[in-house]
Amino acid sequence: MFKRVAADVLGLSDIGSVINPSDYDKVDADDYVLHEDNEKIYFLIKSKTDEYCFTNKALIHLDGTSAISKKRTLKRLSYKEHSISNVTLETAGTVDLDVEIKFVMGSEHYSIDVHKKHIEELKDLYKALIRISEICHENEVSMGYAEKSLNLTSNTFSRSAIPQDHNLVDNFRIINETAFNWLMNSRKKYCVKDFGFVFEKYINN
Repeated sequence: MFKRVAADVLGLSDIGSVINPSDYDKVDADDYVLHEDNEKIYFLIKSKTDEYCFTNKALIHLDGTSAISKKRTLKRLSYKEHSISNVTLETAGTVDLDVEIKFVMGSEHYSIDVHKKHIEELKDLYKALIRISEICHENEVSMGYAEKSLNLTSNTFSRSAIPQDHNLVDNFRIINETAFNWLMNSRKKYCVKDFGFVFEKYINN
């Protein structure tokens, strides 16, 4: 009941507002955060129709059709599976009421209008999204190099002569297990799922 009137309580309009952490329990997106798995909200923008909830693991977007409709479309985009790119921040002109932060996540394009009084908070979000984008790109490149290195090593071993006193099946098993474990360790290193450390560094609200 309380969350249904959150827009009025928080003074929201069609232009988004940055929600204070003390009010996260008043928004619908909080119900979809995986608190049980240590997911945490770090930044939240809300208008009368939409909520953009940035957690340490994903963007949770509650997409509303209108201010009077109760229907919402829930989208959850993890930073790991939906890389962030093209992050821009458009500041307000003299007569403008809003600033705009834009970015792409996977195939989704976002353009979020926020009241210009929140420009300092938006700068923090901008820096956090830029850094997450850089980390994901760097890890993708590193993972590509790791896979090429593994393929090169595998091809080199396959062309090498195996001593006659070694069992072919045992050699194949050892090489395969070693390659698998090495690749899994590389994936753990370069596939970051939790970006809480980035938000904690840049978000100051």
